[in-house]
Amino acid sequence: MDTLAQYHAAFDGCKDIFIKKTKDYGTSWRVLRPISVVDQLFIKAQRIRTIQETGVQKVADNIEGEFKAIVNYGIIGLIQLQQNGNPYTDLPLAEVETLYNKYAKEVEEVMLAKNHDYGEAWRDMSQESFADLILTKLLRIKQILRNQGKTLISEGIDANYTDIINYALFALIKMTEAQES
Repeated sequence: MDTLAQYHAAFDGCKDIFIKKTKDYGTSWRVLRPISVVDQLFIKAQRIRTIQETGVQKVADNIEGEFKAIVNYGIIGLIQLQQNGNPYTDLPLAEVETLYNKYAKEVEEVMLAKNHDYGEAWRDMSQESFADLILTKLLRIKQILRNQGKTLISEGIDANYTDIINYALFALIKMTEAQES
């Protein structure tokens, strides 16, 4: 079990979708304000939770695809925290890929540090817990936004996005392992 190889494979699958959608749609996501990014993440995570609780799915997009979308909207959230300029102007594809890689690397560094300290505890967690933790982080971001982005002693929006991305990637790794066994 090579965690880093599994992690890279999961992230690469998400990035492939992100780049292809950028080719299809450009960077239309740049018009999303912070609360809109959070709401997009929220509806993805809430859909996962609803499917988990009811066992019924009426739209073809599967849970795996929703976790991948969470990774990509998390990256969008990180990019949007730093972006300025006209949101109606598309970023060049090469710049988008550079930004994606930059934030993916930062997210990976946090994963490696936390994975070391927590001893890969995520491997014993359920898919339901990943969805719940993602929802918890999103509610935290909503509160931080209501506080004009300020926190007294807590992590900021970027740290919460990082954790959301990592929880989704862990869920994807576990789903791949379950499919392979």
